[in-house]
Amino acid sequence: MEQDKPRKSDLSVLDAGFIRVLEDLIDALLANGTLRLTDLPPEALEKLNQRKHTRQRLRDSLDLIDDEDSLL
Repeated sequence: MEQDKPRKSDLSVLDAGFIRVLEDLIDALLANGTLRLTDLPPEALEKLNQRKHTRQRLRDSLDLIDDEDSLL
């Protein structure tokens, strides 16, 4: 059946989720001291930092309520 044939787009969707799992795993290994940032190759560290900064900017841009404002 043609419908059951895997497509590249299927793998791309899975890759996006798997990348987040890897980021969480790296964060956990760093937090418990199993891994140090200096253990990573410079290229991997650069990519990890780029993703973290991009996620932070996205999170900041979605923050619709200013932390300084009172709700009452």
